[in-house]
Amino acid sequence: MTSIKSTEGRAKFGAYETWYRISGELGAGKPPVVILHGGPGVAHNYVDSYKLLALQGRAVIHYDQIGCGNSTLLPEKGADFWTPQLFIDELENLIDHLGIRPAFHVLGQSWGGMLGAEYAVGRPKGLTSLTIANSPASMKLWVEEANRLRADLPTDVQDALSRHEKAGTTSDPEYQQATMAFYERHVCRVVPFPTEVTESFDQVARNPTVYNVMNGPNEFFVIGTLKNWSIIDRLSAIEVPTLIISGRHDEATPATVQPYKDGIKGARWEIFEQSSHMPHVEEKERCMQVVGEFLDQHDR
Repeated sequence: MTSIKSTEGRAKFGAYETWYRISGELGAGKPPVVILHGGPGVAHNYVDSYKLLALQGRAVIHYDQIGCGNSTLLPEKGADFWTPQLFIDELENLIDHLGIRPAFHVLGQSWGGMLGAEYAVGRPKGLTSLTIANSPASMKLWVEEANRLRADLPTDVQDALSRHEKAGTTSDPEYQQATMAFYERHVCRVVPFPTEVTESFDQVARNPTVYNVMNGPNEFFVIGTLKNWSIIDRLSAIEVPTLIISGRHDEATPATVQPYKDGIKGARWEIFEQSSHMPHVEEKERCMQVVGEFLDQHDR
């Protein structure tokens, strides 16, 4: 495969720093695409494959949101600090730091798609298109669907999950093993997980603050500050071309994604039949083709 040139840097964000990586060259032709990782607090590693879009002549910008990965870690900060607005401000700061304001695309995966939608609602100058990948439009819907998916797990797995959640022992190895049974069905069906996916999971284990505060101990036990989050009643404010991505076996089920299709005028929805929460890993070649063609269609 053709090698992809990359450069790394750090953007000052108030008293903090945002680490970023550019694959390809800024200003080489097509507007760049900024990749927003999920979590919150799950670093860029697992969405690394989106750098392949650079082979189509477009710079791809990955970054670690503050609180995780290579950016400033702030384990002492509490719930009042970790808000969607903080991450919108960080994204705006990075865009200005890189000087890409004339035209850029945003692709957000999972929490990153929620963040991308929040960002697009504000109609920021220069935003050319939005891709929402594997993201719910409401955490209430997310939890309802997660419980439905969880009810299909083997009884002993369900029992282990419920027992430890009731006891407050979600760090117990038995609970972690039961959680993995859900993840292998609905998060990434490439088992064992590829290196870039395990790197992100390992990073969360080392730096769990943002994920635990905003989400909770795992993908389906949501007790954090985002538990009542919804963007459904604001989606009509998004005016840029929008691509929605989800997997047939995704924890972001059709019920959680449908509001994006209904609420964003002209939005296109692509379902990847062999994927769960990570089509960019599970059906990598087709995912890059679909996203790449969408970005090409909406360059300006």
